[in-house]
Amino acid sequence: METVPHPARRHVLAGSAAALVAAGFGRAAAQTAGAPVSSPAGSPAAKPLPAYVAWKDPSAMIVHSSNTVETRRSAFGTSVVTPSNQLYIRNNLPPPSDDIVADRDAWQVAIAGVKNPRTLTVGELKTMGLATVAMVLQCSGNGRGYFPDKPSGTPWQVGAAGCVVWSGVPVRVVAEALGGVAGGMKYMTSTGGEKLPEGIDPKSVMVERSVPLEAMEDALLAWEMNDDPIPLAHGGPLRVIVPGYNGVNNVKYVKQLAFTPEQSEANIQKTGYRLSPPGTKGNPSQPSIWSMAPKSWITSPAPENGSVKAGPLQITGLAFGGLHAVDRVEVSIDGGKTWNQARFVGPDLGRYAWRPFVLAVRLEPGTYTLASRATDATGTVQEEMRIENVSGYVNSSWRDHALQVTVA
Repeated sequence: METVPHPARRHVLAGSAAALVAAGFGRAAAQTAGAPVSSPAGSPAAKPLPAYVAWKDPSAMIVHSSNTVETRRSAFGTSVVTPSNQLYIRNNLPPPSDDIVADRDAWQVAIAGVKNPRTLTVGELKTMGLATVAMVLQCSGNGRGYFPDKPSGTPWQVGAAGCVVWSGVPVRVVAEALGGVAGGMKYMTSTGGEKLPEGIDPKSVMVERSVPLEAMEDALLAWEMNDDPIPLAHGGPLRVIVPGYNGVNNVKYVKQLAFTPEQSEANIQKTGYRLSPPGTKGNPSQPSIWSMAPKSWITSPAPENGSVKAGPLQITGLAFGGLHAVDRVEVSIDGGKTWNQARFVGPDLGRYAWRPFVLAVRLEPGTYTLASRATDATGTVQEEMRIENVSGYVNSSWRDHALQVTVA
C-alpha cells in the first residue's frame, strides 16, 4: 500500500522566476478510512471518501463520486499552497494499482518525436535536471454547477482547483538531452498509464492529450507534489505538469511523452474537452480546452457558514491569471455595481500560482452580493458572463461565482 507522507512542515524552495516560500506542505495525519463528512441536521448524509483517498481530510471535501472529490469553499484558507489532503480529485479513469508506486524510480516513460528517442526511468530523469513550480491546478469543469441548464458531468462549484508546488525535470531539458525536438512537430502529446478496459477501442477511453509545442517551455515531468512523492491519486509516480493549462492536460501516470505533428486521435482530444456551442457535438474544429483565463472567487464569508455578524469584516478570496500573472483583483459588495481594489496577502510564488486577497469592509445588517474580478498582467479582465457550451467548461464568470450573504 502507498505510504502516507510526513506531516505538514515549512520549507523554502528556490524557483527560476521567484522564491517559493510556502507553508503547509505535505499531508496532515492520515484520516480514518472512509470517514464520512458530518452533515447539517436534516440534510442527506455525506458520501464517504473513496478508499484510495481515505487520507484526505473528510471535513474539507465534498464527495461526488469515486473519481470526483471537491474541496469545500470554506476549506480554502489564506495560505497560498493547497494542502495535499484538501486538494480535489478528478480522474477520467480509475487509478491504476498502487503497485506502480512501490518502486517509483523504476517507472518508465517513452520519449518520442525527438532526434534520439528513448525510454527513461524516473530514476534516470532525476539525474537530468530539477525545477520547481507553483501553479494552479484546475479541472476544466470547475464552475459547471453554476450553468443553469445543468450540463452532464460533476456539478463543481469552486472546489475543483488548488495551488500546488511540483518538482521534476523540465521537459525541454529532457528533449535537449535527446537531441532536440524533431522537425515538423507542433504538439506535445502525453499518454496516461491507466489500465484500459479490454474489448474496446483504446482511443475511445484512453487519456492522451496534446497541447501546443510552446507549452513545453515551462512543462515538467514531475515526481514530487507539495514536498512529497506524488500520491497515486494525483498521478504518481510521474505526471506531466503544464503550467497555465487546464487540469486534463496535466496527464497522470504518464507513460509516453511525444512531440507530434498532429493532435492525438484519442476521443478525449479529438471530440472531448472541446468548447462546443449548445446543441452541437464535439469535433476537431472547435477550440480545445487548453489554457486558463483570469479567475477569482470569494472564499469567506460564505453562505455555508451561516449569517455574518454586522460590523468590521475581512472579505477573502483567491485569484489567478492562467498563463499570465494576476496583477490585481477587485471586490464588490453590491453585485458588481461598484468595485474596490483588494490587496494581495502572502508570498508571490510566481506567474502560475494564485494569490490570496483581502478587502476590509464594515457591513451593516442586510443582504449583500459579494463578487470579485481579477485582471492579469496583460490587462485581461475576468469575464462577467460564462461562455455557454455543452459540457459546462471554463466557467470564469465573476457573476456566476458571486455569493449572497446575510449580515445580522
